[in-house]
Amino acid sequence: MSKQHYFVKLIPPRATFPMDITDAERAVMAEHSNYFRLQFDVGNVLIYGPVMANDGAFGIAVLEVADESQALTVMKNDPSVRVGLNRFELSPMRVPASRAKGD
Repeated sequence: MSKQHYFVKLIPPRATFPMDITDAERAVMAEHSNYFRLQFDVGNVLIYGPVMANDGAFGIAVLEVADESQALTVMKNDPSVRVGLNRFELSPMRVPASRAKGD
């Protein structure tokens, strides 16, 4: 079965996040980072990271999974989403080509 791709926008709790992150939020975001690294290592994530936009930071990821159900499972199990710190938007994406980091 061919893998499908999904664009994820991780939406922080406020526009000033992460500049005013609390210690409790920092701990959750550390769990989030570890979780996404694991998802990357097992092949569910092609790319991920923060976007430092002028109107506020947010996270992005491109998932490479079997179907939308798996994409939702990956995102709903993100520790930052599970505790209600962040929320996400998920959109199907076509990836006709990609380049590995360093190529």
